[in-house]
Amino acid sequence: MKTQLLTLFGHRLTIILMLIINIPGTIYGYMWYANQLERTPAQFLLFVPDSPTASLFFVIVLIAFLFKRNLPLIEALAAVTLIKYGVWAVVMNIASFGVGATPHWTNYMLIVSHAGMAIQAIIYAPYFRIQPWHLVIVAMWTLHNDVIDYVYMMHPGLHPYLMPYITEVGYFTFWLSVLSLLIVYILCIRNKTYKLNLL
Repeated sequence: MKTQLLTLFGHRLTIILMLIINIPGTIYGYMWYANQLERTPAQFLLFVPDSPTASLFFVIVLIAFLFKRNLPLIEALAAVTLIKYGVWAVVMNIASFGVGATPHWTNYMLIVSHAGMAIQAIIYAPYFRIQPWHLVIVAMWTLHNDVIDYVYMMHPGLHPYLMPYITEVGYFTFWLSVLSLLIVYILCIRNKTYKLNLL
């Protein structure tokens, strides 16, 4: 039953539907970062829009899937960053409520959309063809991004109520990176027997 359900995601029409969802979401994500990008030094621009870049990686993967091709390095970048930033945004929005922020509809939108990012990475894991060396490169990218975010303070915008806890946020983000890498390793590399083919 599980395999039959996941097989649906390898169909061309499903992939097109996922693109219809992810392309506008990616564009909106970069628009969300527009103000922050305007004041970001040029050398950090690549590392600031975390969530939309994760979504962009996935869009590239989906386009390749339409041609029944795999791009393992991009798949690894997409899988790790979708899980990492998907979970990160959900936790940060809920944490802001915990420290006294008033919930707004945008918070709920961000929670739902970013949860979807993480879920789609897990759903498509059987279609990825990631090798260990791909994950090593992605680990360097991801952890380097954490340094840019929390040493050079180029992190995504946080609710003001969370700013006093920025050290804890950075610590959480580092271990979330490690966990995301581990999840992708388990799903895509260690679990070699559970692979699905594009239809």
